[in-house]
Formats: sequence, structure tokens, C-alpha cells
Amino acid sequence: MAPRIPLPGPEQMNPAQKAVYDKIVSGPRGTLVGPLRAALHNPALADRWQALGQVLRYETSLPRDLNELAILVTARHWNSELEWTIHAKAALAAGLDKAVIEAIRTGAAPAFSGADERRIYDFSRDLLEQGQVGDAAYAAVLDRWGEVGVVELAALVGYYTMVAMTLNAHRVPLPDHIPAELNSDRTTRTPLPASPAQAAG
Repeated sequence: MAPRIPLPGPEQMNPAQKAVYDKIVSGPRGTLVGPLRAALHNPALADRWQALGQVLRYETSLPRDLNELAILVTARHWNSELEWTIHAKAALAAGLDKAVIEAIRTGAAPAFSGADERRIYDFSRDLLEQGQVGDAAYAAVLDRWGEVGVVELAALVGYYTMVAMTLNAHRVPLPDHIPAELNSDRTTRTPLPASPAQAAG
């Protein structure tokens, strides 16, 4: 699927775009493959976007595997192919169980090995499916990670929703060497089920 707008490479960028590009690729991302390719049409937007994204992806108080879990729930909710593919790999590298990743990919209820994973999943799923977080799911995150953690998690889900919207709206493609995993040509979402503990509650 071709992008709907030009996504310039470094050699086509104007000086303002190139300055932001250099900042991105010299940071923890190390590359530019996602929504910032589109955001660079407004370098000021791209610069502030990349700074916020760096905080939410790499500098929260949440463990890396749980951060990536919340991102995967968001990517699956919005059927965002590029977001999913990048973060499924990152989640696996961070130690998230491959079976959990596969369950989310296929829209099945994940079998979590620990309560922390379930807390993150339930909060993220509630927020995406309902636009709200139920009292039990909210309290579970608040009790475990405090005010900082619950604020970070809500911001993380919101930020990666913006990422997914940008990727989907502009049809930002996967790099040629990466196969698609979500069949993102579909226009319908794949709702995620409640975790077994939340459904039983």
C-alpha cells in the first residue's frame, strides 16, 4: 500500500526537517520508520512529538515489557500494522511472553503469567474500548505504580493512539523487508476480550 503523502528521505529534507531528523536518529530510536515521517512536514510538530514519544517509550516508571504491552493493546485496537510490527518485536525483546503477543494479535484473551501484565492490559483495554477506565482497573494500576504510573499509562495509550491514527490516515508503509502481521487492509477493528480475571469480576 502506497503512502498518501510524500515521505521524504534525508536527501529531500529542507534544513529544518533535517535538523529534526538528525535529532531522531541520534536518539534511542536510532531510525525513522514511523509516524514522524509524516509529522516532519511540520518540523516543529515533529520535534515536539519525538520528545514526547521518547519520554513515553523509554523514560516511564513502568517496566519496559509492560510499556510495550500497553502499546500492543493500542496497536491491535486500531489495527495499526506498522505500530504493531515494530512494537511486537520490541515487546519480545523486552521479555513479554510470545504467547501473550500472539493472543493479542489474533484477538484472543491472553493467559497472563503475572498480575502486573493483567493490570496493564485491563486498564489499556478499558480506556480504548470505552473511553473510560473502570474503577477496579484504575485502582489496580494506581495501587501498584502510584500516581506517576497511572498518569504515564493513560498518556502512553493516548500517545500511541495518535501514532496509530497518523500511520493509518496517511498509510505510512512498513519497511520493505518487514512482513505485515495484522492484515491491515481490513477496515474493521478487532475488539480485544476482557482478561479472564476482569470478566469473572
